[in-house]
Amino acid sequence: MSVARFIADQRTNHQVPHTITCLLLGVSLAWFYKWLARATGPSAASGLHTDRDRRRDTIDRAVKVMFTQKRGLHGSPRLHADLIEDGWQVSEKTIADSMRRQGLVARRIKRRNGLTRQDKTAPKFPDLLKRNFTAEQPNTRWVGDMTEIPTAGGKLYVATVIDLYSRRLLGAATGLHPDAELACAALKMAIAARGGVDAVNGPGWRTDESQRVIFHTDRGSTYTAKAFTKLCRVLGVRQSMGRVGSCFDNAAAEAFFSSLEWEVLSRHEFDSTRQAQAVVLDWCYGFYNHTRRHSTIGMMSPINYENSTAPDRAAA
Repeated sequence: MSVARFIADQRTNHQVPHTITCLLLGVSLAWFYKWLARATGPSAASGLHTDRDRRRDTIDRAVKVMFTQKRGLHGSPRLHADLIEDGWQVSEKTIADSMRRQGLVARRIKRRNGLTRQDKTAPKFPDLLKRNFTAEQPNTRWVGDMTEIPTAGGKLYVATVIDLYSRRLLGAATGLHPDAELACAALKMAIAARGGVDAVNGPGWRTDESQRVIFHTDRGSTYTAKAFTKLCRVLGVRQSMGRVGSCFDNAAAEAFFSSLEWEVLSRHEFDSTRQAQAVVLDWCYGFYNHTRRHSTIGMMSPINYENSTAPDRAAA
């Protein structure tokens, strides 16, 4: 019990005047009356007695609203960027404290099983990235991978192509089999999203190999299959592959699927592959590309980053 509450209770329960109790306890009468005004004022019913309480309540409300707008997927660093962009003057620590008070948790960790199956008879491709997952321009370095999505109606598979320049998802093909056909579909989507082969590689790519986009993957049989390697040659794509069993050699592609698993798969139980496809693609092309902030590109979304660095090039 606080000293002020004790003084108030003496009068209420024992008819002892405030002046006497304050005198006996060596407490300022002015201080007690100030506390009494706060305790019985308009904000007392809600428990917001001080400016600090009211500020905290306002921040909590703003954090919860923004957390909801971002589908409950942004943690404190991204929510901080969201609120700063919205005009708030608040620290990341304050937002983290607010999320903790309200029980707002952005991620639930779930590990995925890898799909990599190596074909030891297939041709080998060198690692052209060497774990350098950056790009100074669009269409110079792409990465890709494949994952499975369990549903009550069977498994759905997703193959991706991501541009390391902006972390934009250029292609996300879905299918019932994790094969070369699915990988080819994702690569064709990426080429189309960037305006075609000549737009991706430049007009002289047929005679200058250095102009061709690098596509980095794991050494799975999907990406060493004849159908896929042939498509890469036709499209002027230089294949690059990490070592077998090393997730760090394709960390950027792995990071995308980690986000997908934490932000989508851990929050849904899919009844069918069709339902899973609708939810996953909505997150991929809607939230991930247009809204989700990435620390590697200054806490911007891929589309916003591309538009801000090249405003004359419209991002689809």
